[in-house]
Amino acid sequence: MTGTPDRRPADAPESAASDSAREADAPEATSESPAPGRRRVLLAAPRGYCAGVDRAVIAVEKALEQYGAPIYVRHEIVHNKYVVQTLEKKGAIFVEETDEVPQGEIVIFSAHGVAPTVHEEARRGKLATIDATCPLVTKVHKEAVRYAKEDYDILLIGHEGHEEVIGTSGEAPDHITLVDGPKDVENVEVRDPDKVVWLSQTTLSVDETMETVDALKNRYPNLLSPPSDDICYATQNRQTAIKQVAAEADLVLVVGSKNSSNSVRLVETALSHGAKDGHLVDNADEIDEAWLEGVSTIGLSSGASVPEVLVDGVLEWLAERGWDDVEIVKPVDEHMQFSLPKELRRDLRSEAAEKLRA
Repeated sequence: MTGTPDRRPADAPESAASDSAREADAPEATSESPAPGRRRVLLAAPRGYCAGVDRAVIAVEKALEQYGAPIYVRHEIVHNKYVVQTLEKKGAIFVEETDEVPQGEIVIFSAHGVAPTVHEEARRGKLATIDATCPLVTKVHKEAVRYAKEDYDILLIGHEGHEEVIGTSGEAPDHITLVDGPKDVENVEVRDPDKVVWLSQTTLSVDETMETVDALKNRYPNLLSPPSDDICYATQNRQTAIKQVAAEADLVLVVGSKNSSNSVRLVETALSHGAKDGHLVDNADEIDEAWLEGVSTIGLSSGASVPEVLVDGVLEWLAERGWDDVEIVKPVDEHMQFSLPKELRRDLRSEAAEKLRA
């Protein structure tokens, strides 16, 4: 099996090129049961890099090309171990806090977004900044600011401690209450039950989020919904595909890092929609051969921060063990793309030097 490049074409998801090649000799999956003893892989599409992740990773690569190393990145640019290690080898330095960046240097904010206080820290530290926040996360930030100005209580559905939740909460800390799943609804208190709105982290399980919203509406019938879905298109598309795969799979493998919320949700979604077993792996080396015992059909997908080369590695590993019959499961097409951060059009090294002289 041939590998595929880490970079998606400008007009298509990263997995599209490799899927097009596979579709030439591999039909899309059908609802028919496989022949007895037949070993097959149901390969979910879309999968892997979303437009926001692709934008953020390219931003780091372009910054290294234009300005030279080192380029500092606050937090992991995306939640994937392989991506972070690859960028480190090229000269990126990942830090936890802005004050770890030397004055006069360039720092990139990750795809998960940051609170306004972080921008202020960068200004005080005389840093040149590149904001690689996913535009769909920025949309949620703007919604939070808007509803806070209108004095709403904002119920933010998300996971405590996740970088995206921290960044969104920082936009309106006096108005936002975190709701971490349906079980947390009973703990919610608001000032005015007729002036409350819900927003969400973009990488959640669609099903669990709507379960949480339903529970909130039972308590607050006049709960306002955001003007458009906060859960991003890529999260929804990958969950739609994995549901279809899971219905026929004895085992589902999701390629992704354990700190990737959307990757973890894919495993949970697969297990709740028919998969007999499911595991999250960073790469093929983490697959336990014991998982394959008694298995005919394996479902395979990857989180939105996973480069296709890691999926190729899993397919090669499976093919070596007899699972070389690959069928594409593609319930939805995906063609989203975002422009690169505008800061990449400026001479940030000169701007940083000017900040030091000021």
